[in-house]
Order: sequence, then C-alpha cells, then structure tokens
Amino acid sequence: MSFNQERLLTVLLAPVVSEKSTFVGERANQYVFRVAPDATKPEIKAAVELLFSTKEKKVEVTGVRVANVKGKEKRFGRMMGRRRNWKKAYVSLAPGQDINFQATE
Repeated sequence: MSFNQERLLTVLLAPVVSEKSTFVGERANQYVFRVAPDATKPEIKAAVELLFSTKEKKVEVTGVRVANVKGKEKRFGRMMGRRRNWKKAYVSLAPGQDINFQATE
C-alpha cells in the first residue's frame, strides 16, 4: 500500500509518556503514540516505519492497536466543560528492534 508522504508526516502527533506506556514498552516492545483522530491502522504503521527508519536500520511494525480516549469532564468555576477526545495507538515492533527518539540528521 502506498500513502501520500505528506499525510504520513501528520499522522503521528506525539509519543505518550506515562507510567503505563513505559511499562508496556519494556514488557511487550510496544510504543504508544498520540495520533490524528482520523488516522487508520495502515497509515499509523506506514508513518512509524517512515519516520523512525534510518539508512542503517529499518523499523518493522508487527501490529497496531488503536484506542479512542474520551475527554475528561472539568469544571471552570460554575461552568462544566469537557476536554477533547483523542486517539492513541499502541505500536508493536519486531523482536530486537527499538525506536530512537533522538533527533537525527
């Protein structure tokens, strides 16, 4: 499957850094990302492989699981408000592979 490269650069928004995501990363070789609300599993897979592969090593994604996170209800004085809903993706990598988040050339 071929995707528009400009679209793939906008699919991944940020890595999710939490206690749960680091536990999952160490245990199951998975990484958690905040993704665009309209992103599909094949787009997420292609985006991770595009963004984190280098000339020396190629990142191989074995699976993608997606979860829709509901925004929390919050109070602003007397008014009730709600944070935005967002989508996160659990990306599984092949054994022995990892993602380097350091900026490269």
